[in-house]
Amino acid sequence: MKKSMGTLLAVLLATGTLAGCGGGGNGAASPSGASEPAGTSAAGENGGEKVTITYWRHDNEAEVKALKQLIASFQAKYPNVTVKMEVIPYADYETKIRTALAGGKAPDVMGIDGPFVASYAHQDAIVPLDDYFAQNGDLDDITAPVRESLTYKDKIWAAPLNDASVAMFYNKKLFEDKGIPLPSQNPEEAWTWEQVRDAAAKINDPAHKIYGWDPAWGLGPGEGSAFVKMTYLWQAGAEILSPDGQTAKGYLDSAEAKKALTFFGGLYNDSKVAPKELPPEAFESGKLGIAMNGPWFLPVLQNNFKNFKDWAVAPLWKDAKQVTPMGSWNMAITKQSKHPREAWEFVNWVTGKEGAKVWYEVTKNLPARLSVADAFPELKEYPLNIWVKQSSTYAKPRPVSPAYPAISKAITDLFEDVTLKKGNVDDAVNRAVEKIDKALSSVK
Repeated sequence: MKKSMGTLLAVLLATGTLAGCGGGGNGAASPSGASEPAGTSAAGENGGEKVTITYWRHDNEAEVKALKQLIASFQAKYPNVTVKMEVIPYADYETKIRTALAGGKAPDVMGIDGPFVASYAHQDAIVPLDDYFAQNGDLDDITAPVRESLTYKDKIWAAPLNDASVAMFYNKKLFEDKGIPLPSQNPEEAWTWEQVRDAAAKINDPAHKIYGWDPAWGLGPGEGSAFVKMTYLWQAGAEILSPDGQTAKGYLDSAEAKKALTFFGGLYNDSKVAPKELPPEAFESGKLGIAMNGPWFLPVLQNNFKNFKDWAVAPLWKDAKQVTPMGSWNMAITKQSKHPREAWEFVNWVTGKEGAKVWYEVTKNLPARLSVADAFPELKEYPLNIWVKQSSTYAKPRPVSPAYPAISKAITDLFEDVTLKKGNVDDAVNRAVEKIDKALSSVK
């Protein structure tokens, strides 16, 4: 979940430019021996027509390294299929995908951040993968929250590369200096909001440039901001949309949602344990007591901040419910692909059971497949077991809706209203509900 495509889908929904865009599973043992869906011939394995499929994705050094390895093994198995991967700078990715879809020049396979899958599906830009998964994709091996995040109108529209989750990072020395008991490392024993706030209050010492708590990756806009802030609403027992996804009225404006917003705003404006601005690398430099981050943060600490030994990990905090955010990047087959069967074999090679093991070994991203979590002992041990347990037990996907880009922005605007602008919670919530319901109405 480290990057998103909010701007792209906002543009697509606003302009309608997408409208009309026309690893192995049960039988695949490894990236060097995947089998084909029943009733189809191998994707170039035994000769035949040479096929080229294109794959577009954003830049990420570790992930591109893994993909090059998987593409090489795929092409060794299927020499008549060539995979041309185009790695696009993240800043340009949205524009390039939008332009290609609108112009009928989309790749066969493209990367999509989880919450935006419904938008592409609604606009008929990608194809459902249910039949492919049924043939050799082993859908049941994918965690239930991930499957839910990729399901729209009862169909699966993408295959997950990995999942994402965040946990509580804390500075042991700052805790011990203030006599604060350390949080449990048991994934099922999360601290409450109040416990975290009280610990942060004891640590907080802005005069000496020591800060208590960064509860949400800062206060800026963007999908990363929405990813973590929505969690407070769910933890309080609120929902953003009705069960049928048709309205935010009666859900986002609930007493539970207002409680979450009031608590969150109070961290900045009342108890002031959360600073509105933090120095760069505040946690890594020992100046921040409590933060949230994902397993991708571990190698950063271990490799780039070797002298900082005071960090530890605990499960993400909770309120009425223990809920954690989830969802990351996926692979989808475009409606414009002329080679969907070969595209699926490539997607399944990368995201299937054995491909997913390679992906984890190279990237260290949180796996979306249960079999991968079982295959590596480190994923069953502290601290990685915290994220694994959360992702399979307490994770909740962001709203699966074609209007998600507008929902995401409305949520970040809402939290900004009650923190930076110190706005009235009732008024701020009403504005957010109006924005979301307007967007929902526009895509019906």
